[in-house]
Amino acid sequence: MPEIPLIREHDFQYGQIEVLAPGIRRLTARNPSAFTYYGTGTYIIGTGTVAVIDPGPDDPAHLNALITGLEGE
Repeated sequence: MPEIPLIREHDFQYGQIEVLAPGIRRLTARNPSAFTYYGTGTYIIGTGTVAVIDPGPDDPAHLNALITGLEGE
């Protein structure tokens, strides 16, 4: 069975929503660990009306960045 290569680089800034592809964005929470690596990835799918996948930890700064980043949607 062929091995699946892992991409370990993750160019991001905590508190900044990054665009991964049209209609797909990510916000990385500041909770790095062996389980979350750099931090929980909160994914925002769509524009206007969006779905938030895994809103992340109970962290006021992360929640504020998510709410601020989605203003007007």
